[in-house]
Amino acid sequence: MTQMTAQRITIFPLPGVILFPGLQLPLHMFEPRYKAMVSDAMARDRQIGMIQPREPEQEGQPPALFDMGCLGRIADVEALDDGRYNVLLDGIARFRLVRELDVTTPFRQVEGELIEEVEEALAAAERAALEQEAKRFANAQGYSVDWDSVARLDDVSMVNGVAQIAPFDSAAKQALLEAETLSQRTELLIQLMQFFGRRDRDEDSVTLQ
Repeated sequence: MTQMTAQRITIFPLPGVILFPGLQLPLHMFEPRYKAMVSDAMARDRQIGMIQPREPEQEGQPPALFDMGCLGRIADVEALDDGRYNVLLDGIARFRLVRELDVTTPFRQVEGELIEEVEEALAAAERAALEQEAKRFANAQGYSVDWDSVARLDDVSMVNGVAQIAPFDSAAKQALLEAETLSQRTELLIQLMQFFGRRDRDEDSVTLQ
């Protein structure tokens, strides 16, 4: 992956949530600082960067951030009567954090280098292994999935879509976002589904005893 020119990015630090280029992410903004963030973004470039904090937020102390996030563009916004917003973000590009900027706004801003993605495809065996493990994992979690629609997705949409919505912890989600190649992300995704699937089964066993 090659990097492009650094730019100023308004960020929404949210644990356990990642966004990938080409995918969409619905958000509900209710805190005053993030309502201000949406208003500011709509008046400027409609762009918001999603990035995970490394630790829980403490009063008066903004948490440190992970090194990579994803820039999104507001594709749709619904302003509610009480000032809250429902927002739909389109993923544009991953970015690598350069530094946090000193700003007077209630929301945080960073300098980030956008990452230009290389077109990739999986080997047939990689795709088959991912689909098999995804079906096993979804069935174990009780998810209802239209697998015919999933089968029609291209490799990038398939891998990144599963990575974005899978119910993993923040560290696991971040590792998926930072994987450099599609094959590496696929391998990690399969490992995580196996690990979290085993963990859930073990917890159920303990509960039932």
